[in-house]
Amino acid sequence: MNPALLLVISGPSGVGKGTICRELQKLDPTIYLSVSVTTRPPREGEKEGKDYYFVSEDRFRELMEQGELLEWARVYDYFYGTPRTAVNKARAAGRDVLLEIDVQGGLKVRENCPDSILLFVLPPSLEDLSIRLKRRGTESSDSIDSRLRWAESELPYYKQYDYVVVNDTVAEAVAKVSAIRIAEKCRPQNQKLVWPIT
Repeated sequence: MNPALLLVISGPSGVGKGTICRELQKLDPTIYLSVSVTTRPPREGEKEGKDYYFVSEDRFRELMEQGELLEWARVYDYFYGTPRTAVNKARAAGRDVLLEIDVQGGLKVRENCPDSILLFVLPPSLEDLSIRLKRRGTESSDSIDSRLRWAESELPYYKQYDYVVVNDTVAEAVAKVSAIRIAEKCRPQNQKLVWPIT
């Protein structure tokens, strides 16, 4: 059996990272989709433990100090982080892990887990990203402007990632990420052969 992969999905807010991750998990329920910890208040419809673990800033700082986070970053005035123990348990059980995190977090994961595979999701254009953010209906116009400015600062980091996927349509993006996952499992270093080769 191939060892479990650690796949990091990053990209600007509104590009469709969450949708891609949920669709991948539907295709293969053995994939573990990591649930991040955040100090951000819940949006309408978000559920504790399913979308995020919502904590106070004091509790977040405790988790940081105790080494409980694989990575953490401050984004849009709030902290976000990945619980280390849950990721390690899933991989130890042979499950591929998906992390849907920002660029800062993705690069920290690369430092902490050199075998991680980093995928950057791009929108077809900034105009398209703006339309998607407005269509979501979860942010004010000021928040959307802030997210678009942040996106422009994040986009150049795609060059530090292993793969780039343009999210023209969800189906195509999911197919590309699925293909990347299969290809990574075929790398020689990811093989555990049941018979010896000399």
